[in-house]
Amino acid sequence: MELKKLEYNLTVCKVASEMDYDLSRPFYFIGRTDEEFSLVCRTEDTPANTLEREDGWKGFRIQGVLDFSLIGILSKISSILAEAGVGIFAVSTYNTDYVLMKAEQFEAGMKALADAGYTVV
Repeated sequence: MELKKLEYNLTVCKVASEMDYDLSRPFYFIGRTDEEFSLVCRTEDTPANTLEREDGWKGFRIQGVLDFSLIGILSKISSILAEAGVGIFAVSTYNTDYVLMKAEQFEAGMKALADAGYTVV
């Protein structure tokens, strides 16, 4: 399985409402519940009006379109990273999964995945 490094820094944050982010930006994950609006975005695209934010994330995506019948992909990746002492923040789209790690753990995490047989590009 091929993992593609994202070439930009990421931020995880909370905003007060959907008026606080700009959907024209190239990379946003938006989570809305009855308790919060959460965003994952490129650090340079972080809205000015955040309630809370945590910078310093790097990430990768699993290349290709993952069929919904596939089981355990994130489980295996997260287990490898957990064994390496690397915490994750995962988000999914219809097509694939994205895994974020704190920047200071990113290279160690990618090495652990490569050592486990994943192709990292």
